[in-house]
Amino acid sequence: MSMLTNLDLIRRVPLFSMLTEEQAQLVADGVVKRRYRRGELVVEQGKKSNALFILLNGRARVLTSDERGREVILAVLEAGDYVGEMSLIDNQPHSASVRCEIQCDMLILGRPEFARCLPENSSLSYAIMRGLVTRLRSADRQIESLALLDVYGRVARALLDMAEEDNGDKVIRGKVSRQDLAKIVGASREMVSRVMKDLTERGVIENLDTGGLRLKSRAA
Repeated sequence: MSMLTNLDLIRRVPLFSMLTEEQAQLVADGVVKRRYRRGELVVEQGKKSNALFILLNGRARVLTSDERGREVILAVLEAGDYVGEMSLIDNQPHSASVRCEIQCDMLILGRPEFARCLPENSSLSYAIMRGLVTRLRSADRQIESLALLDVYGRVARALLDMAEEDNGDKVIRGKVSRQDLAKIVGASREMVSRVMKDLTERGVIENLDTGGLRLKSRAA
């Protein structure tokens, strides 16, 4: 790796294959190389790293976990893959962790250098990118829920995701279809109805006259 210039390395990464010579050089001038040990975290779920990480060689796992430490593998990264772009685009913490399975060499592009390669914040393409990141984060969260939570947990998380703040509680103003909720959480309509009835009887949720729901503060 030390015998190759940053520009040589950039040209080997599929992400940058369509850059002009000037654009590729701009990226090459902004990257640094780093070696990660086996088992080392590249990015950590819930934190920000403010960089794009491009895997030159090795193998890494994209993982999400719950508060009990149970993990789900979302993807396996190999040479040419990259992580961190979602956080750089929407400035939110990472939705998953990346841990090296074996020794990995990475190119790291910091936020200022990454920003210079993006279109203007006001452009349509940037707005589309942010929209795609929102969808990807939602997909990651859905996969985590299906893998790590029981039906009660999946229903609770889905309701919280639908709700908005209202005087210390969370409120879903529109009608909540049991059928749609069942499709979201990957359970039968009958099972979701039983869960909703139980949550109502326990005072965790309250049915509103509008057909919506109020989630008491302890539901969170």
